[in-house]
Amino acid sequence: MSLFKRAPKAEEASKPFVSVAIVAAGNATRMGGIDKQFLKVGGVPVLLRTVRAFANSPYVDEIVIATKEENIPAVFSMLKAYEVPKIRDIVRGGKTRAESVAAAIARISPEADYIAIHDGARPLVTEQVIADTLEAAFVHQAAATGVRVKDTIKVVGEDGKILSTPDRSALWAVHTPQVFEAKAYLNALETVPDSADFTDDCKLMEEAGVPVYMVEGSYENIKITTPEDTILAEAILKGREQHD
Repeated sequence: MSLFKRAPKAEEASKPFVSVAIVAAGNATRMGGIDKQFLKVGGVPVLLRTVRAFANSPYVDEIVIATKEENIPAVFSMLKAYEVPKIRDIVRGGKTRAESVAAAIARISPEADYIAIHDGARPLVTEQVIADTLEAAFVHQAAATGVRVKDTIKVVGEDGKILSTPDRSALWAVHTPQVFEAKAYLNALETVPDSADFTDDCKLMEEAGVPVYMVEGSYENIKITTPEDTILAEAILKGREQHD
């Protein structure tokens, strides 16, 4: 049962049912102990920005949020106060990202056709990136958004010696959302050894033999990890306001 009044579907019944798992249970160690989910960027809490982006998407039917147990009441109150629709549940996250994803996935609707997984600390994701990634998954079964690597990458040994230089044209930095056909993803969770140890859901699907297709995303879809990231996020938001 949904915690909030469920918004009606924006499209016809033929549209795939999309469930979104938002992971927001990190320890904020690189933020100096500041809980980044409630940190305000452009005057709006990070997690609220993230959830709104998906709630506003006509492709999305429901959202499950995994957060720290002590944050559940505050997250519930925040989303209720801002009348954010499509929230199915808010659950206790785990000690690792994989455990938090699994906790959220366990609460999605049985009728889900596709599962989108997103980092709660990526509040600048746009509805266009969400739509592009979902549409690619509808075609290919599995898709993730990301950007082409700008810098030259080096493979370095433990002693600091450069071992090789991969071809930059083939390198991407993967972001979220990452979207998968529900049955394929759930099957991967059950059959891939050590699935709880993966820090990236694309890797899980790769190990299950399911090809994942990359979708050109946005360099603005940054993850709030350190205090410096909030400065960049503020600058991005100001730039968006100037172009609106």
